[in-house]
Amino acid sequence: MNYLDTDYSDTIGAGMDVTNTLSDTSTNVLVCQQVSVTFVYRAALDMVNLFNHTPFCAMMYSKHQKGDSMKKALFILLAGMLIAGLMLGSCGSSSPTKITVITDATYPPFESINDNKVIEGFDIDVMNAIAKEANLEVEFQNVAWDPLLAGMAQGTYDVAISCITITDERAKTMLFSDPYYTAGQIVVVAKNNTTFKSKDDLVGTVGSQLGTTGNMEVDALTNCTSKPYDDIGMAFQDLMNGQIVAVICDAPVATSYVSKNSEKLKTIGEMFTTESYGIAFAKAKTDLRDKINKALAEIKKQGLIDQYAAKWLAK
Repeated sequence: MNYLDTDYSDTIGAGMDVTNTLSDTSTNVLVCQQVSVTFVYRAALDMVNLFNHTPFCAMMYSKHQKGDSMKKALFILLAGMLIAGLMLGSCGSSSPTKITVITDATYPPFESINDNKVIEGFDIDVMNAIAKEANLEVEFQNVAWDPLLAGMAQGTYDVAISCITITDERAKTMLFSDPYYTAGQIVVVAKNNTTFKSKDDLVGTVGSQLGTTGNMEVDALTNCTSKPYDDIGMAFQDLMNGQIVAVICDAPVATSYVSKNSEKLKTIGEMFTTESYGIAFAKAKTDLRDKINKALAEIKKQGLIDQYAAKWLAK
């Protein structure tokens, strides 16, 4: 009897059920395996046909023929072997999607370039954890703050993470993830300054980074002259050299600079704003935004945001 005389349609259903069950752990694997079911069925039939027309195999089967149950068992075995091969091969795991993430690496401890010329910091660890969860491969690109914001607004870049405060104005030209960290603005002055107690006392030239919410706060001060900088580090350098009277910036950044220059700098008052940071996306990247939001929620559940905050922001 020829194997191809047997109807294997009921076996295909069983194979689909097994394939779907094994695919629950990965959407990409599920899609790939479902597409491959027809191939598996046809390939299994080809293998059975080959078996049927190989003299030695046909002789052995004829000698030990057990009926349809044996034929179906052989079909399931061959189909199972093919499915296993597919799962362990190209359909077993999907390659990470490569994305370029821009950041202004002049803003420690969130993002900066270390002695080995590698970008590191709180934001970088957060983005890498998200990438691992979302099956993404990230390449970081250092872009100055002003071009960063302009590029995101124009759709030149796809993704940015760089202490970007979510604001209504920015949301008009770019998308944002859910917030991943909350901070605020604070004032830094010279260590020997005894005149200023809070931002409301400030008189003179005050530095900030161009285009930031800190820059907006300085511009709103009535008794001060605003001096914006491309690099926040240059503002702190001018403060220590007596060229300006204060710097306003994000509190974790202020804390980082003060801790490294504790004999020259100090903060005054408390944080006077509350701001949420988000990952920015080009307007068209809704699918990527949703994928990253899902991964962000997961790493929050895992406590990774708190771990990275303790590592980078508690110094």
